[in-house]
Amino acid sequence: MDDKKDLLILGGGLVGMTLALAAARKGLSSHVVDRADPAALTAEGFDGRASAISTASWSLFRNIGLAERLEPHGCAISSIAVTDQMKPGQIDFQPEAHEPSLGRMFANRELRLALFEAARDEPLISWHAKADVVARQRDEFGVSATLGDGQVLRASLLIGAEGRGSPTREEAGITVAKWDYSHRAIIAGLVHENPHDNVAWEIFYPAGPFALLPMLDNAEGQHRSALVWTVSEDDAAGVLKLSDRAFLAEVDKRMGDLFGSIESVGPRSSFPLGFHHTARITDQRLALVGDAAHGIHPIAGQGLNLGLRDVGALVQVLDDGLRLGLEPGDAQVLARYERWRGLDAFSVALATDSLTRLFGIPGKAASAIRRFGMGGVERMPLLKRWFMDEARGVSGELPELLRS
Repeated sequence: MDDKKDLLILGGGLVGMTLALAAARKGLSSHVVDRADPAALTAEGFDGRASAISTASWSLFRNIGLAERLEPHGCAISSIAVTDQMKPGQIDFQPEAHEPSLGRMFANRELRLALFEAARDEPLISWHAKADVVARQRDEFGVSATLGDGQVLRASLLIGAEGRGSPTREEAGITVAKWDYSHRAIIAGLVHENPHDNVAWEIFYPAGPFALLPMLDNAEGQHRSALVWTVSEDDAAGVLKLSDRAFLAEVDKRMGDLFGSIESVGPRSSFPLGFHHTARITDQRLALVGDAAHGIHPIAGQGLNLGLRDVGALVQVLDDGLRLGLEPGDAQVLARYERWRGLDAFSVALATDSLTRLFGIPGKAASAIRRFGMGGVERMPLLKRWFMDEARGVSGELPELLRS
């Protein structure tokens, strides 16, 4: 029997699976194909890999029924402190009186567990895990993907959600502007003496940003934070090979006594930092979401949130199209998604790239100018509010699913 779905989503990560669940809430069925083993992605333990979920993204999770499952595992971000090398002139972003927080921090494992559990219980989602796609086809009548075991999956619209190296994007011949920052992000979980007071720290050094992100205390009541430390590509291998004691000494130099003594560090991992942005995010019966469409520096923690905005916009145009009698792969539907997301995604990507370059300029004069500028933002409520709205993801035209 031909089990044709509305959507064929290649990539079942955080963005791809959220898309499938959001689409299901609107009555859209999906095939979700992913190479990864769900058991490996949800293994016990905290390794520092975590995501900041903005106010708008939390609204999306709430609107698709995940908030109750996720709420106990999220650490509220009560403020964001931005500083140049811990010198005077920092910016302190705090929520408005009617907002409980600026966002929430979640271990990626907890996000995956919630998404995977919901997907298994959703009859409109057919999940094909540990599966390789060996062929893709798109034509005027529909789309299909052939799996390594010979199974052929069919749908109306193909979604590329495989991440930065998306083979679906490459096969479609979509042009990508990209460059390498020659830096690598070192990720680790820290256990420290003093509470973080729900403050997220972004400390800029000439070599790159050093971010400390608040996490919930562990089961023993120990205080935890996630570390994202940017180092040059040339130094990354050496940093990863440091003993725990030497690594913590380097961390302590950069954060001082913010959290008292650092008691332990979890497993370390790293990933290269680069920028890429596609010339377009649609093609015949094809839409790109998340990192398949745009990859940005983690300097502002907006990567996943940008992908979730793609999800909200795509689901809305698909739902609106269905109301007009248009199938998911209709060119009119995809043209609206292109117009909606193209400019916003490019603007965020450009802003993060500019910040990366601005704070990477070495020298005392450059540091003084940056701190003068940050001091100005701190004293200008309207400008500061604009930055906060961008961080919370509530600026511009929001899809229905991302509204509170």
